[in-house]
Amino acid sequence: MFRTALRNVLAHKARLLMTVLAVMLGVAFVSGTLVFADTLSNAFRNQSAKSYDDVAVAVTSYADENDAEQEPGISEKTLGKVAALDGVAAAHGRVDGFAGVADPDGKLIGVGWSNKGSNFAPGKGGKDPAYTFTEGAGPAQDDQIALDADSAAKGRYAVGDRVRVATNGPVKEYTLSGVFTTRDGAVNAGGSLVLFDTDVAQKLYLKPGYYRDVTVTAAPGADDARILDAVEPLLPENAEAQTGQALADKQAADIEEGLGALKQVLLGFAGIALFVGVFLISNTFTMLVAQRTRELALMRAVGASRRQITRSVLIEAAIVGAVASAVGFVLGIGLTMGLRSGMAAFGMKVPDGPLVISATPVIAAFAVGVLVTMFAAWLPGRRAAKIPPVAAMGSVHAAASTKSLVLRNSVGSVLTGLGAGGIVWGASAGGDTGRMLIAGGAFLALIGVIVLIPQLSRPVIALLRPLLVGVFSVAGKLAGRNAVRNPRRTGATASALAIGLTLVTGLSVLGVTVGRAVDKMTTDNIKADYMVTMANGGALDQSALTALEKAPGVSAVSPQQAVYFEVKGDFASASAVTPGDIGKVLNVEVVKGSLDTLAKGGIAVAEKTATKKGWKVGDSLPVTFNDKKKGSLEVGAVFKDSEFLSPVLVSTEVANPHEVKPYIPEIFVKTDGGQSAANEKALIDALGDNPAIAVMDRQDIRDQFGGMINTLLNIMYGLLAMALIIAVLGVVNTLAMSVFERQQEIGMLRAIGLDRRRVKRMVRLEAVVISVFGAVVGIGLGSFLGWAIGETFRDKIPGYALVLPWDRIGLFLVLAGLVGVLAAMWPARSAARLNMLTAIKTE
Repeated sequence: MFRTALRNVLAHKARLLMTVLAVMLGVAFVSGTLVFADTLSNAFRNQSAKSYDDVAVAVTSYADENDAEQEPGISEKTLGKVAALDGVAAAHGRVDGFAGVADPDGKLIGVGWSNKGSNFAPGKGGKDPAYTFTEGAGPAQDDQIALDADSAAKGRYAVGDRVRVATNGPVKEYTLSGVFTTRDGAVNAGGSLVLFDTDVAQKLYLKPGYYRDVTVTAAPGADDARILDAVEPLLPENAEAQTGQALADKQAADIEEGLGALKQVLLGFAGIALFVGVFLISNTFTMLVAQRTRELALMRAVGASRRQITRSVLIEAAIVGAVASAVGFVLGIGLTMGLRSGMAAFGMKVPDGPLVISATPVIAAFAVGVLVTMFAAWLPGRRAAKIPPVAAMGSVHAAASTKSLVLRNSVGSVLTGLGAGGIVWGASAGGDTGRMLIAGGAFLALIGVIVLIPQLSRPVIALLRPLLVGVFSVAGKLAGRNAVRNPRRTGATASALAIGLTLVTGLSVLGVTVGRAVDKMTTDNIKADYMVTMANGGALDQSALTALEKAPGVSAVSPQQAVYFEVKGDFASASAVTPGDIGKVLNVEVVKGSLDTLAKGGIAVAEKTATKKGWKVGDSLPVTFNDKKKGSLEVGAVFKDSEFLSPVLVSTEVANPHEVKPYIPEIFVKTDGGQSAANEKALIDALGDNPAIAVMDRQDIRDQFGGMINTLLNIMYGLLAMALIIAVLGVVNTLAMSVFERQQEIGMLRAIGLDRRRVKRMVRLEAVVISVFGAVVGIGLGSFLGWAIGETFRDKIPGYALVLPWDRIGLFLVLAGLVGVLAAMWPARSAARLNMLTAIKTE
């Protein structure tokens, strides 16, 4: 039977090509994901280990900057004591924070969130072991900096050049004293690293005489654990010490965890692609078995058992799966290399390291490829084994029995009904429980629809048949009949497209609905013309607020300054704002009282918080501020809850005396005459043309809040593309094999006058009908799922209302039709080129 199976595979190489491609793509996704994760993990783990090669002990301070009673970090005195310990060769103090470098055009180099500044901490010999200088030397004066090599190259800077650097305060110019290389994670993430003189860095990021971190280098022969035991008693309560090895291990574990999450997501999409591939494989083997009915029946007649027939089909599947897995694994390795190059192209550096190919991806690739193929071929093999010997002289296509159709439709109806019920139940339940119910219901509904889809094909395609006949005449009529001639085959082919479009449509409905709600929420709540933020998402300096208040053309300006204080033992989250201006830049809908009381030292409270706490207008609340000072604040207004406002509003004049350094994440600005190029330039100039500060207009604000959803949707579309490609291969495969089966019929049609052009049109229309049918089923089920999932969190998104993206749905239908046309190109050409006489004689 093995020799028979091998001969069958070799005899049907062309017809098995699409199956090989489908398995190959799925295996490439799986193996590429595993190899990519292992390679990245190994590279980052090695880099992490190298970063701590010379570190015996690492000390980190977790001081609260607003707590005046705590030391703000590790003092110079403590650093000196650590350096003097037995076994310590050197101790280097570090401080760091945000630092953005402007290129010659004034644009920020790097990606904002990973732009970092630190201090140059030379030891004996004037060298800092954390950095290797390729040009010049470290900064030795207040007006000098050193810059990492990549950032220097991007900015076209050389030693001696003047460089504009932005921290949380105003932009300053420094002289470039040196260029260095480093293993620092910020640089490897595509950011930049600026080194200041230690005194300058301490003033910028902490406090003169203090460090946030300390790295300790051991003398030859010294024990790291003993040094750790000696260091710990010298540290303040808010500092923690670890050995360099322990810190490297922790970072390695964090890397594994982060990459593990990415790996699970990618494998999930690979699973979807393989699931879709099951339909293509099953369809292929079903058609191959149908075409070999006489051959298999003759084998039964000469003594082959049912088990041997099934085994023969499964061996064929195993051979196909093994070949596809081998090619897919090689393609997966290529995919890994491409992903690494792609990350580098987008500025995300991957540490150098070898390609890691462990046993796991190899085993997974072959196990997945072979098992999926054999699983998909099992049912066709089982059907083949049931062919009685007398069928050797019978019809090639045996009709399904009434009993089997009744059973199939009954099972499909039950599964679909249970799935739909679970989805509706989950939508009404809401929350995590509701989403779990929807996931279970979606699985059952999808399986049920797949079981029922052959039955659905007849009425749905019947609706399209008049259009086909009216527009395309004879070719359209033949195409419509061919599409429903074998409902199981049509259903299996359409199922692959339906699964892909169910996911794509569900994501689109959900994404567009949420995006529209977020956009409405933004436009309804923001009156300001501009929002000013830091590029790294950090806090703006108080000087930025002062500069904006003095900028020409500004009519109102208010920060959203984060403030925390204690009310009757409970912490309250508040925003410090500018009285009088806050109502001009944000929509604050007052329910009771007046916002004018903010200027008199009062507070405004969100309606839900006021109800929960039992606070009313006129109540005097005892509070404890950040600096531990006590006072009382009177509730002067109650306002409707808003996503853009904290539960409590207070004047900046009340909050600032109790803050060591105000934390201002954003500032809203209203200008005379609204948005204009002149007003925007005035704000940028007022801020000193700071490359690290973003001035966003209303459209930019909308894009910031809604752009994340569109980005996520595009990523999902990209990941689902593999499943859709496999679905397209399924259409090509079905048509190609269908044309092969119908050679005699096509020859007869040609003989009675159907020309080549109409034969091509007939095959193309058949492909379009099948593709559009799958798209209609997928779009319907996807829209239903999108609605249900949205219902589970509609309470958390103000203004949430279901939006059906008709433009995208229309595009999906057009693309489905285009897929049909493209998929039919090769089969249609093959059908049209058949020799009439040869085709008529074909059995």
